[in-house]
Amino acid sequence: MEQNGSVIIPTMRYKDALKAIEWLCKTFGFEKHLVVPGENGTIVHAQLRFGNAMIMLGSENDNEYGKFLKTPKDLNGSNTQTPYIVVEEIDKHYQKAITGGAKIILGIKDEDYGGRGYSCQDPEGHIWNFGSYNPWT
Repeated sequence: MEQNGSVIIPTMRYKDALKAIEWLCKTFGFEKHLVVPGENGTIVHAQLRFGNAMIMLGSENDNEYGKFLKTPKDLNGSNTQTPYIVVEEIDKHYQKAITGGAKIILGIKDEDYGGRGYSCQDPEGHIWNFGSYNPWT
């Protein structure tokens, strides 16, 4: 899907990006858009789509840009950002995340401002927020 205007694409680093890509696709429903392999099983750059949204990720490294990024494991489990992703069938998505092994940190619930949502961690500790609330509508 071609985008016009401003677009925000979160970028993330993983210790095992190849494994993370497979897990994110299987568990959360992302689709591979572009995956650029590197040496020794690393991923130089990957783009994963979720509907008309996208994230970018890659293997951790010490290159010019990579030296500024840390994984949650490098930060003793802390996160400095957490994406929120709008999902229409949120209850179904929640069950799929549980089945896929996501660590639920905030269970699914109705929000006072509308919609339903939940928060979880992937196997490397990145926090993900999913909900049916869409601030654009």
